Amino acid sequence: MQAPFFFIEEILSSEDFITLNEETSKHVVQVLRMKNGERLFLTDGKGNLLSCEINDDHKKKCVVEIQETRFKEQGARKISIAISLLKNANRFEWFLEKATELGIAEIIPTICERTEKQHFRMERMKNILISAMLQSQQVWLPILKEPTALKEIIFQSHQSQKFIAHCMDDAKVSLGDAINTSTSSQIILIGPEGDFTKDEIDLAFQNHFVPVALGETRLRTETAGMVAAAVLVMQ
Repeated sequence: MQAPFFFIEEILSSEDFITLNEETSKHVVQVLRMKNGERLFLTDGKGNLLSCEINDDHKKKCVVEIQETRFKEQGARKISIAISLLKNANRFEWFLEKATELGIAEIIPTICERTEKQHFRMERMKNILISAMLQSQQVWLPILKEPTALKEIIFQSHQSQKFIAHCMDDAKVSLGDAINTSTSSQIILIGPEGDFTKDEIDLAFQNHFVPVALGETRLRTETAGMVAAAVLVMQ
């Protein structure tokens, strides 16, 4: 069976032994009932992966010895999704989890004209990303931005390809057909319940965002985000 993955905020190159924090120690020793000599992995979410062996199975201060250190490069294409915050926080959190599992590099919670603003709990959202990263056994944690106004995202976007998925009856191309896999970065805008306003869509067009379709049906915001993530990653 694959050794379990755990998160560590910082990895120091000079360390041979690492003392896990109390929460992780409890999970390793009391929940998983792991013992001295058993193996686990640690990652900082920045591409580093440590293969470790338990040296002291203390339930509050578990000590592990580093056996091997590896670095995994991030994917050649950096994919960003700017998605409207949702009235139902659980649905937004579901999207965060799935986008992380798929390997999205950056997630930008977006405030549009029709966004119903909510209290954004950054620490909780980051913990959801960490859990999803570990569950899917990845070593890159998506960058999670603070909630940002759509206009700011449109003006500041620097990606090689820029897409907007909206529901108006305008000419669109399928997202899968629009993707150029030789480019280094892509961003897609996903609107709120009620869609982007016409002014927002026009502003995106003026700043070189290409209108794309995500299928034949009208999708919920979080479903559209997940479909876009899957299509972008799998091309």
